[in-house]
Amino acid sequence: MTAFDIVDKYIKFFEKREHKKIPNSPLVPKNDPTTLFTSSGMQPLVPYLLGEEHPEGTKLVNVQNVFRAVDIEEVGNNRHTTFFRMLGNWSLGDYFKDREIPWLFEFLTVELKLPIEKLYITVFAGDENAVIKEGKKNPSLSLDADAISYWKKELEKVGANYIVWDEKFENSQNLNTAKIFPYGVDKNWWSRSGPPDKMPAGEPGGPSTEVFYDFGADLKIHEKSKFKDQKCHPNCDCGRFVEIANSVFMQYQKQEDGTLKLLPKPNVDFGGGLERLLLATEDQPDVFKTSLFAPIIEAIKKETGKTYEGHEVQMRIIADHITAATFITNAKIKPSNTDQGYILRRLIRRSLDNLYLLKGKDIDSVIESVVQQYKKTDPEIETNYEEIKNTILEEAQNYHGTREKAKKFIAKKYGDELMGTSEISAEDAFVIYTTHGLSPTQIKSLGYTFDEQQFAERMKEHKDLSKKGAGQKFRGGLADHSQQTVMGHTATHLMHKALRDMFGTDLHQSGSNITSERVRFDFNFDRKLTDEELTELEKIVNDKIKTNLPVHFEMIPTDKAHEMGAIGLFMDTYGEKSKIYFIGGDSKNPEKSYSIEFCGGPHVEFTGEVKSFKIIKQDALGRGFRRIYAKVG
Repeated sequence: MTAFDIVDKYIKFFEKREHKKIPNSPLVPKNDPTTLFTSSGMQPLVPYLLGEEHPEGTKLVNVQNVFRAVDIEEVGNNRHTTFFRMLGNWSLGDYFKDREIPWLFEFLTVELKLPIEKLYITVFAGDENAVIKEGKKNPSLSLDADAISYWKKELEKVGANYIVWDEKFENSQNLNTAKIFPYGVDKNWWSRSGPPDKMPAGEPGGPSTEVFYDFGADLKIHEKSKFKDQKCHPNCDCGRFVEIANSVFMQYQKQEDGTLKLLPKPNVDFGGGLERLLLATEDQPDVFKTSLFAPIIEAIKKETGKTYEGHEVQMRIIADHITAATFITNAKIKPSNTDQGYILRRLIRRSLDNLYLLKGKDIDSVIESVVQQYKKTDPEIETNYEEIKNTILEEAQNYHGTREKAKKFIAKKYGDELMGTSEISAEDAFVIYTTHGLSPTQIKSLGYTFDEQQFAERMKEHKDLSKKGAGQKFRGGLADHSQQTVMGHTATHLMHKALRDMFGTDLHQSGSNITSERVRFDFNFDRKLTDEELTELEKIVNDKIKTNLPVHFEMIPTDKAHEMGAIGLFMDTYGEKSKIYFIGGDSKNPEKSYSIEFCGGPHVEFTGEVKSFKIIKQDALGRGFRRIYAKVG
């Protein structure tokens, strides 16, 4: 069973159960400064989980491309990848645990034919510190007895033996007789921000139930694991058990006073990593040996002349990072020193570091193998292959130049002093890090050593300063819906239309970041705007603000929106109906509109509420892209 087969079975399974398939949302979110990448299937659906009506109804299904930068350092073991596809089904106030759990069990055991004896289930054990606001009665979160009850029914239907393990894992000496394991908020609670005490006001969350696949107690990685001396159980992270499915029962919302309030309608948010489901169907404990990754590993073996055995970590990093880099590049991101571009640069360079360690030189064949493996489920990467390859190879060439410059810096400073030694000062290592962008590992890969303790202290000073800046950068993002941020959001629509009027309709938005302090707008353009052009842009936007045009949205058929000339950052990612914002005019009189855009909102009701628009500066974003910073109000 291939990755494509699993996707096909999953979509058809839920379409038969009256779910509407929705498109894959952009890997780089639009107008969400709180995150650089889409890191979960539910992330684009938060407004609908909170009660907003979805144009496709209350039962949805899709396959979402996701990237998690936090997992970069985890890559190298048998199961972690930074980029993966998340199979998702959602109930927006429709069905709940009583239908989700039986469907999940049926899909895993009937459609994918996974052996029941290899499946282990986890549920929420409760949290006495999390309080539910229910008028005079304010209980704590308790054990998810409903989930346990529904799982018991499914196991009993097929005659499976089971016990419910208590939270101390002491009620049975035989792991194989237990099927249901309760865990606390660190394992079986889900929100974008983590457990209840970490959730900001307004954030939705809820208990989850997860399914793990057991690769057996004799798995070699289990013996080598740092957890090998601990009592084994599904969440011990020894490598024996791999999570393959997670159903979140989104039923709470954090309040300003720190309590949790029940949502008017509880939701279901299921996520199943495609790569891990493939791992289970092939009963292959190493995700990089599955039919999806094996050809990519073969390309690395051919380029380096090395075997996979004994070089697993390096080859896993290369395979994962080039795969992630391919998809991020496909999202029109270019390597840079900030935001998504920084992550892309880090992925490419880290993959090259490991390629060089294995005496490989060129990454071309690896890129090609990635495209060949993913083109059936993601055909656009084949369409954009040349652009993807050229972007990655250009960064590889730049990295080669960076390494050479760092060598010249050391040679010029030390001259003959390095004769017989390769040791440099920690301060010089830090200069190479800040000036040339080489990490300590990359510096050592050039053959230099330095006092790593002194370097770490210097890095701490640097990070403390960076954290202050980051706190300012992400404070008050669009997700908080503050008035200043909403004003900035509307201003980006005015600026987008003004730029297209000035320079033509080939110009389009490539990204944005809107906070309560400033607006950042990215677009394709091949030169610096003149002072006169910036002044003209400011004037056009301010004139539209003064005109006080009405702003409103309508849910209309996507085809009709395109016919009206609606624009958007990702025009091909919407379903049959889309949320369209009109500035002036409406769907009946689109010719009277100044701006028509695909957008999730929110916006002011009249442009006059934006008050004023002032450009702060412009920056270059690599070849063919510009960035404008502005203030509103």
